[in-house]
Amino acid sequence: MKTQVRAICRREAALGVALAGLAAIEAATGADAAAALAALARMPARGGVVLIEAGLYDALPAPLRRQIRKDGAPILVPFPGPAPLPPGAAPEQELLEVLRRAVGYRVRLT
Repeated sequence: MKTQVRAICRREAALGVALAGLAAIEAATGADAAAALAALARMPARGGVVLIEAGLYDALPAPLRRQIRKDGAPILVPFPGPAPLPPGAAPEQELLEVLRRAVGYRVRLT
């Protein structure tokens, strides 16, 4: 049986997940994420593989996490969500740092 990879994350991460070609299920709280997992559990293969933002995974009720580990489905894979910028940091600086790592040298935005 084929299963899909799904993602449960906050809106900020959902935009990046969509760029990777996955349809994200947006959840703002652990309760929202638990409701999304309950909906996926009713699907074939009980949801398959589900990428879940680490903050939402941590906010899931402990009994639910234990039950999922016991059942083995869906397979939950926590991933780090976007980190907030440090106070006073410009968003451009973060972009420049990503470009520096990718290109190998610093670039200037004009």
